[in-house]
Amino acid sequence: MEMNELYPIGDVARRTGLSVSAVRYYADAGVVTPAATSPAGHRLYDVSAIARLELVRTLRELDAGLDEIRRVLAGEATLRELAATHLALLTEQETRLRSRRAVLSTILRQDSTAEQVTLMHKLVGMSDEERDRLIDEFWAEVSTGWEPPEQMMRWWRAARPELPEHPTAAQLEAWIELADLLRDGEVRQAVRRELHQVCTTGAGPLMTSSPMLDRMEAAMPIGQAVMDAARDRVPPDSPQGREIADRWMGWLTGVFATPDSPGLPDTPEFRIQTADHMLAGAVWDRTPPDPQGPFDRYMALVTAVNGVEPERFPFEWLAEALRASAPPVC
Repeated sequence: MEMNELYPIGDVARRTGLSVSAVRYYADAGVVTPAATSPAGHRLYDVSAIARLELVRTLRELDAGLDEIRRVLAGEATLRELAATHLALLTEQETRLRSRRAVLSTILRQDSTAEQVTLMHKLVGMSDEERDRLIDEFWAEVSTGWEPPEQMMRWWRAARPELPEHPTAAQLEAWIELADLLRDGEVRQAVRRELHQVCTTGAGPLMTSSPMLDRMEAAMPIGQAVMDAARDRVPPDSPQGREIADRWMGWLTGVFATPDSPGLPDTPEFRIQTADHMLAGAVWDRTPPDPQGPFDRYMALVTAVNGVEPERFPFEWLAEALRASAPPVC
């Protein structure tokens, strides 16, 4: 196109992809006016006007309003400001659509009543504070009437659902189910009975005693070192791998130590046996049992809501490190 040439409205429409009526409409609305008029009264547009019309078409396809476009063309607002405004609106719209999709998917799956639909719509719109309050109320009732170990209670409460700023439909569906579970009085009592039984029967009193929980907590930094080394591809038979294996065995042999007993001896045979147990743990971890009780379901839904699978423990790496650290048996 020649910079100084003037083009009739038909040519302008073909070059911009707009209809002739749309070009006239934008001229009549004062958005992009023609550069001149022919002696016969026909509208003529220069290159600058055509470029502005192409921008108008693009912005209209992005749902910008005429007043916003006028401000941009007049230099009263920048394209960046316009884009930021519309991106915020689009993000808000996407959030609403995901919420609606989650509710509709749940309705189809559960054949929900009108009352349940209203409740689900309310649940997906809960604030962070409202969600936290619901979870706190759940755990307050679960711990009523008995005294769960403080450390266990802290670990249970730490597993909290945290919806991201822009959750997926799957995360919202998981939250709807979880919130329904949290509000159910029968579920709360079932979780209470389940955890009470775990802590008070069989090996529960020993495993949830303060000394044992302290030892379990002491294992966390060692377990993290195992995970970091495996993630960083540290060779299990390297000096660092042997050092981590020694730390693990130092912890393991002292788990059941008492004032009257120093604990288990750290022998090559015990290291090999522990390595075998690690491999068995890897098999179990790859095919864990389906959630059985309401607490298992709670934890599964928390994972789904958060959208982040817990990092798997590298049992195989630790098994190799333990074998490499075991001196030959004579």
